Amino acid sequence: MSGVDYFNTFIAVAPDSTATCGMIPPGGAKSDSVVARMWRMIAESPYEYTSADVIFSVYADRAKIADADRPGAREEYFGVGRACLRSSDLGKRYGWGIHADTTGHVALYAVGTREYAAFASGVAPDGEPVALTRAMRCARR
Repeated sequence: MSGVDYFNTFIAVAPDSTATCGMIPPGGAKSDSVVARMWRMIAESPYEYTSADVIFSVYADRAKIADADRPGAREEYFGVGRACLRSSDLGKRYGWGIHADTTGHVALYAVGTREYAAFASGVAPDGEPVALTRAMRCARR
């Protein structure tokens, strides 16, 4: 477990986001950008990964860390403070809310959908309450 994981929490889009729907980051399946990799990983496998899994896997893939070296590298990586998914462009620019279930595994919900609206009101689609937070603002003030 790391300090970047959330549990039973919905990260709504940033308060100053202009996104009106969930948009696939530029390049989508072919892009090597951090946000495209994060989107692909979560969108293709909802509730399979924790925030820490996503953040570290994207870092490790881009840094070309061998699979055998990843456990030690992960421990070292999270040995210092790291930004969580609240700082991701998924919620700042591209219109994706991120739900972390009770075990910390994440899925994406697009702005403008029924599911997003339910989570953003603090209630999961199954009627259970969820903690609510927002992605960080797009612009510094």
